[in-house]
Amino acid sequence: MLSHDDNETLVRVGPGTPMGSLMRLYWIPFMPSRDLDADGQPQRVRLLGEDLVAFRGTDGKVGLVDHQCPHRGAPMVFARNEDCGLRCVYHGWKFSADGTVEDMPAEPVRSRLKERVKIKAYPVAERNGMLWTYMGPDDEAARPPLPNLEWNLVPQDNVVISMRVQECNWLQALEGEIDSAHAPILHGRIDDGGSINQWIAKRDLRPTFECIRQDFGMSIASRRVLDEENLYWRVNQFVMPFYSMVPPQAKYSELSGHAWVPIDDEHTLCIMFSYVPHMPMYERTRALFVNGHEGRETGHASREAYVQLPVTTPYSHYWTKYNRDNSYQFNYASQRATYFSGLPGLWVQDGACQSGEQAIYDRTKENLCTSDTGIAMTRRVLLEHASALRDQGTRPERLADPDLYMVRAVSLTLAKEAVWSDVGAAHMKAELGKDFGYAL
Repeated sequence: MLSHDDNETLVRVGPGTPMGSLMRLYWIPFMPSRDLDADGQPQRVRLLGEDLVAFRGTDGKVGLVDHQCPHRGAPMVFARNEDCGLRCVYHGWKFSADGTVEDMPAEPVRSRLKERVKIKAYPVAERNGMLWTYMGPDDEAARPPLPNLEWNLVPQDNVVISMRVQECNWLQALEGEIDSAHAPILHGRIDDGGSINQWIAKRDLRPTFECIRQDFGMSIASRRVLDEENLYWRVNQFVMPFYSMVPPQAKYSELSGHAWVPIDDEHTLCIMFSYVPHMPMYERTRALFVNGHEGRETGHASREAYVQLPVTTPYSHYWTKYNRDNSYQFNYASQRATYFSGLPGLWVQDGACQSGEQAIYDRTKENLCTSDTGIAMTRRVLLEHASALRDQGTRPERLADPDLYMVRAVSLTLAKEAVWSDVGAAHMKAELGKDFGYAL
């Protein structure tokens, strides 16, 4: 159980909040490169409670600027994207990607106003099909390098990335994925079909947890009895500030996880990544992620899941048809006959449990148990970092080390006497081009 004040600290992410200030020290992935065409439609973005517009200029450079023109507040999503800049349609003021005013048609030629006015702009970096922004202090020398996250470094043939908006605060979403106990239950079936029912973890629904605090965040290990001589260990990873990593579960499987990027206090941009570290993604798996399976969702939002909202809505094409208003398309008959949850697919099951009741859950009402050890410890890590930054101005150690984030989740079958943290240490270190290093 959290106190009300601690809960507020963790979930409030706007400018000036402890958690918002901590998040702003990190580069933030916010949009696939493919979403922005040169001189194409600007896209509304909201990050950490700030409303912005992203665009790609004629020269290919990406800008991320305030959603309102600094002249009279006109919507910049309607601006003309032309000649390497964004021109407000109200009075024609034109801005470059770095926020500089390049033209003021309604002003006298000799006016120096454009030397004093800028539109708020954040730096953008582009790598391997993903756009990143840094919303922290203006001091460029204090800006860390892009984090070396394996999913953003492997060849694009190796990875599938999907995006969706979820109607809850970022922490509720994150905690759903570092909670290994729920997976064989929530995602299971009551008949004999489906791959989840064949999963090793299904054999023991009462795992024991061991957690280790790491420089990058937290390793959360669940131990299940496999047979008289062996244990099955699954080690999920929490990586600062909002990443979760999930281990493979079977032969021909993949590594996966999320960046749970806070849109605001009550909405999360769920960037899911699945990748095979040493070879192209299995074609059948890629097709399942993109298309779903017989009308059901996998861990990724399928192409059929999305609804198109107006361009004035942040992330207008990443909202889905599964939401609180339609009960996430829960089906009681399906629950009675086939699927334990009655919800139409993996991510929908997670999303419904994470956000189905409240965008911000009152954690003072919780009754945590032993399987929530990793969640409780992760909250403590986040609170310590946020408090240290607020009270002493202390940043997380190794914040500027890009290789800190080269981490993998693992699933290991070990003899009972083996120590998972010792055996798994080498496998939990990501190395480009290296295979899993153990039998799946």
